[in-house]
Amino acid sequence: MIDSQEMVKKVFTQNSARIDTNKGDAYYNSLFEKAKSRLSALRKQPALKDIDLMEVVESEGVNRRDFMKWASATTATLMLPPMFTPLVAEATELMNRVPVVWIELQDCAGNSEAILRSATPTVDDLLFDVLSLEYHHTLQAASGHQAEHQLEDAIHTFKGKYLLFVEGAIPKAMNGQYGTIGPGGETFEENLNRLSKDAAAVVAVGTCATFGGIPAAAPNPTGAVGVMDIVKGKPIVNIPACPANPANMVGVVLHYVLTGQVPELDSLLRPKFAFGYRIHDNCERRAHFDAGEYVEEWGDEGAKNNWCLYKMGCKGPMTFNNCSIIRYNEGANWPIGVGRGCIGCSEPDFWDKYAYERPMADANIKAPTGGVEKTVDEFGLGLLTATSIGIGVHAVASAVAGKRTVHSEDEE
Repeated sequence: MIDSQEMVKKVFTQNSARIDTNKGDAYYNSLFEKAKSRLSALRKQPALKDIDLMEVVESEGVNRRDFMKWASATTATLMLPPMFTPLVAEATELMNRVPVVWIELQDCAGNSEAILRSATPTVDDLLFDVLSLEYHHTLQAASGHQAEHQLEDAIHTFKGKYLLFVEGAIPKAMNGQYGTIGPGGETFEENLNRLSKDAAAVVAVGTCATFGGIPAAAPNPTGAVGVMDIVKGKPIVNIPACPANPANMVGVVLHYVLTGQVPELDSLLRPKFAFGYRIHDNCERRAHFDAGEYVEEWGDEGAKNNWCLYKMGCKGPMTFNNCSIIRYNEGANWPIGVGRGCIGCSEPDFWDKYAYERPMADANIKAPTGGVEKTVDEFGLGLLTATSIGIGVHAVASAVAGKRTVHSEDEE
C-alpha cells in the first residue's frame, strides 16, 4: 500500500505540474501599474497598421459585450486577476503598435493555417487582421528580391522592437543545404540567426520550431533541430503542439503588448499560463481514469460511454498543454473529445516517444513523469487507495472542525 501511495504521489505531485497561480496582491498591484504605463506609452505611438479593432470585430457580428467577455476569458487564460480585464482589452486594441516578422522554415505551414481559419471567426482569429504583420513567408504577395527588400526594410525600421515568429524546424545536416531561402540561397540557419539578432524576442510556434517535431524524428536525415538549439542570447518563447493553438499565440503577443516582456516560462521555455498543467489534470474523461473505467478496444462499451483512453495509448498523463481547456476549432472540440487519445504533440521527441496507439505500460519507455508506465491496473488501484485515504482524512478533518465549531458556539 505504501508503494502505491508513493507511486500516486510521484505521478501527480511533480514540481513541474504545479504552478503558482496566485502571486499575491503586491505583485499584481505592481504589474497593474506597470501595464498601465506601458499601454499609455504605446497609445502615444503611431499605429503601424491603420485598422481599428472594434470595426473589424463588429463587421463579423461581434459586439462590444462579446468582446469584453472574450477579454475576461483571456485574462483568466493568462492567469491574471479580473482587475486586468480592461487592460487586456486595451492591449488588444493596441496590438497594431507591435511589429511582427513571421518566417517559415522546415514544416507544413500548419500553424499559419491554424491561425488563419476563418469559418465564423472568433476574436482570436480576427486579431490576425489587426496585428502589425510586417513580413510573412506564406501570406505575402511579394516574392524573390522584392520579398527580400520588404524583409530588410522591416528589420531595419523596427530594429530591436519586433517579435520574430518562427514556424518550422532548422536542418543542420550537410551544412544546412537541406533548406535554403531567398534568391541568395541563404540557409535556414543563417536566415534565423540574421533575423533573430535584432529581434526583441523570438517566438517558436509549433512543435517543429520548438523541439524539431516530425522533421527531427528518427533517423532525422536532415539534422533538424528547434529554434532554441540555434538562437542564443535572446528571450525565446516556445509554443509547441501540432499545430500550436492560436489562443496561445495570441496570449503571448498580448502579454508582451501588456507588459513589454515575455510571460513566465517553464524549463522548456513554454509559457506557464498555457503549459503549466498536464492534459490529464483537466481531461473531461479524468473521472473515468480515477474510477478505473478504461476503453479496452475501439468500439467497445467503454468507447461508447467516453471512458478513459489511457489503455488505448493516450499520453495525456505525460503531456503538458491547455488544449483540454481551450480546445481547437473555435473551442468546438479536441482529440480526446472525439475519442482519440493524446499523442503528446507538445512534448520533445513526441513522434518517436508517444505517437502510437500503445499505453506507456506496453512501450517499455520511461515517461517523464515517472511511475505511470507501470500497469494501469496497478496504478488505478493505488490511486483509488489514495483517494479513499484522502476522503477519510477529509472526513476526519471535517468532523474535527465541526466539533471545534460546536465547542466554540457553546463557549459563546
